[in-house]
Amino acid sequence: MTLSERLNAVLSVLEARGKEQYGQEAVSQLEHALQAATLAEAADAPSTLITAALLHDIGHLTDPEFEAALDRCEDRWHEDLGADYLAELFGPEVTEPIRLHVAAKRYLCAVDPEYAATLSPASVKSLELQGGAFDKDGACTFIAQSHARDAIKVRRWDDLAKTPNLATPDLAHFRGHALQACRR
Repeated sequence: MTLSERLNAVLSVLEARGKEQYGQEAVSQLEHALQAATLAEAADAPSTLITAALLHDIGHLTDPEFEAALDRCEDRWHEDLGADYLAELFGPEVTEPIRLHVAAKRYLCAVDPEYAATLSPASVKSLELQGGAFDKDGACTFIAQSHARDAIKVRRWDDLAKTPNLATPDLAHFRGHALQACRR
């Protein structure tokens, strides 16, 4: 399978399964992904981070048990599932911000007292499932990791990407960024 075909397969998962509601949010998975990528592009992020923003929740879509697990209040580690799913196609500049975007939420809750108040009700609920805010040691360990600061950017775009009916470029628009971000 060519690089282009592998990328098309990933994007087709987002397009086909992304029409489903994004957990308890008022947008679909695809709308959420496109909004996050649009925010990254507006921030003049490199193609790797635009791609990470676009695909940060792909683990939800590749896990057939995701919605049922949510109903059972069970964390399925979508961040690891997504990063692992994408690792053959993308390098750590894409996969590690995806892998760390949940930990970035836990970090921001630990270091920014006002951040937690900005979370949607669904994000507050998932934060509980994901272990809550880091303690001081956990926060220090997180921020010392490679790609932690990029994960924080993806996290912030993730948090803002929940506006119903927001106009964004379509998935084809972001394909060029994703292709540029692919491993060569």
